[in-house]
Amino acid sequence: MKKILTIAGSDCSGGAGIQADLKTITVHKMYGMSVITALTAQNTTGVYGVQEVTPEFVALQMDCIFNDIPPDAVKIGMVSNSDIIKTIADKLLEYKAKNIVLDPVMVATSGSKLLSDHAVKALVQRLLPIADIITPNIPEAESLWGYPVESQNDMLGAAIYLSKMTGKGVLIKGGHLTNCADDLFFMNGKEHWFTAHKIDNPNTHGTGCTLSSAIACNLASGCTMEESIKNAKAYITGALMDGLNLGKGSGPLNHCYNIIINKTL
Repeated sequence: MKKILTIAGSDCSGGAGIQADLKTITVHKMYGMSVITALTAQNTTGVYGVQEVTPEFVALQMDCIFNDIPPDAVKIGMVSNSDIIKTIADKLLEYKAKNIVLDPVMVATSGSKLLSDHAVKALVQRLLPIADIITPNIPEAESLWGYPVESQNDMLGAAIYLSKMTGKGVLIKGGHLTNCADDLFFMNGKEHWFTAHKIDNPNTHGTGCTLSSAIACNLASGCTMEESIKNAKAYITGALMDGLNLGKGSGPLNHCYNIIINKTL
């Protein structure tokens, strides 16, 4: 069984963060492990409180995992301060982690800010260069690039900039575009578009977490980067089309939409 480690914050409402990651890993029939970077008090309407874990305890969690059950892929989500970011980077390099997928979580679906300003520099300098692929959405790409991203040409400009800065793969998610939901993957000077129609579903809580975890699962199974993105995008499209409707705000996905229960048991 392939083992996947998610390093992220906890979402007590279950739609995003560690909870979304572990659900995604499980339905991919892989073994999920977690390093929790922060506790959040949140639901579909917003984030109401954040309690950060100390860098020392983050390091201890990572030591416990890598010394006992080394993961086949690592997904990184919410990392809210520079000390935690530096600790994660140091440990990933120490243990020579592979198949690292970084979702630069800066803003929640509800609009709540999740990454402090002083942590952005550490994220860019320490974590982005050691990831095999980063998966920013359009607002996150804007923040990292420094310019508005309002079109597919803008997405390409941001992707080229981020790829040159990191030397790795960049997937800019187009879910915030008005006329489509095309994603752009850029690596080694080559662009690959994953086209998709916008799905009429306001419940998108945890989509970024889910997609990045699905990519990590596919990389662990031996798929190429392009195959991993294609398969992950198909999975999240199905989860969105299932139409789960929970909560008073932007609700979560149905991560288990494709599980068939044997009713004879």
